[in-house]
Amino acid sequence: MRIALLSYRSKQHSGGQGVYVRHLSAGLATLGHEVTIFSGQPYPEDLHPDVTLVKVPSLDLYRDEDPFRTPKLREFRDWIDVLEYGTMATAGFPEPLTYSLRARRLDLSGFDIVHDNQCLGYGVLSILKRQPFVATIHHPISRDRKVDLAAANWRRKWSMYRWYGFVKMQARVARRIPTLLGVSTVSAQDAIDDFKLGNEQFNVVPLGVDTDLYAPTRERVPNRIVVVASADKPLKGLRYFLDAAAKVRTEIDIDVQLVSNLDPEGRTVRRIAKGDLAGAVTVHSGISDEELADLIASAQVMAIPSLYEGFSLPAVEGLACGTPLVASAAGALPETVGDAGVLVAPRDVEALATEMKRFLTDSDHWVDYSACGRQRALDKYSWVAVARSTVEVYQKEIARWAAATSKGTHHVDR
Repeated sequence: MRIALLSYRSKQHSGGQGVYVRHLSAGLATLGHEVTIFSGQPYPEDLHPDVTLVKVPSLDLYRDEDPFRTPKLREFRDWIDVLEYGTMATAGFPEPLTYSLRARRLDLSGFDIVHDNQCLGYGVLSILKRQPFVATIHHPISRDRKVDLAAANWRRKWSMYRWYGFVKMQARVARRIPTLLGVSTVSAQDAIDDFKLGNEQFNVVPLGVDTDLYAPTRERVPNRIVVVASADKPLKGLRYFLDAAAKVRTEIDIDVQLVSNLDPEGRTVRRIAKGDLAGAVTVHSGISDEELADLIASAQVMAIPSLYEGFSLPAVEGLACGTPLVASAAGALPETVGDAGVLVAPRDVEALATEMKRFLTDSDHWVDYSACGRQRALDKYSWVAVARSTVEVYQKEIARWAAATSKGTHHVDR
């Protein structure tokens, strides 16, 4: 099968979408399919040798070394670039829309299926009319918007509303796509509720993990706690974890390893520098898969304090490493973790501290959950299995398209 995978950004080591593109494409290629990734910046790296990358360049306005930059006049190529910069300059997030407008110009006629990785911009509607098409919704960004608005002061609320303006577009576009993939039943139901979608549109295919790379392969560092947060946002619950870690530190000399891209002027950096955590937290960003796997496998416990997750790849990576989890009972985390980790109420600092401390002090408790977590990862999550299930959804959409072609209808209206 010839597969076109659309991804408006594919950052290598931050955020589930970039990880999804790289590993799903590898799984599909391993099964013998021809996969071409059409990506905006940041581009995916370390792709499977049989996967082709076609760059769909944007103005790259959010590059790590120069975020929210002002491009030089010679960088503007057409009206889409002007729209992209104008939206950013007025506090919006343009990439899902502008990537989709560039994608609709692509010649995708040689592909059996086009798979959109949560761009959901208006431009993909043109592709949807031309050939079989599916889209993955990892989780509805309306959930991020809700948490960020609740945490914002009145001065920032307008800019938050403006930043998340693309969410309405994603909902409108999703309602027109007959075949959608969700990564958990919880995130699929949340998308159905928030975007007013139909149950019949969704096919749930969980994400996977490389259980050879993410494995219990090294000695544990005493009293080490690891946390992985793709962004320094309220949704990730870092403030509650840090308060809980400070409580644990009053009794145990902990070593906290935090993997995240922190805002140097943000609340998290200021909190880490406070006396009750000073010297206890090491921050990592932009590390390789091998470094991340080694770090998780070195910890005695992993915390997932998020207020919402549509799936949580870090949780699965922790399970695969045999590192016991303490996670919030929020979003899809109970579904992802199952009975292989300990769940606590979101924002419950006391419970989070108590359960982390128990894993650091009770060896029998630790051994039980370490073994259970590793086994769950082996039994339930692998990228080749994910690829096989995804191909089944492709085949379903191709058959639907063939039937719809004879009737003259290729999308749903909601």
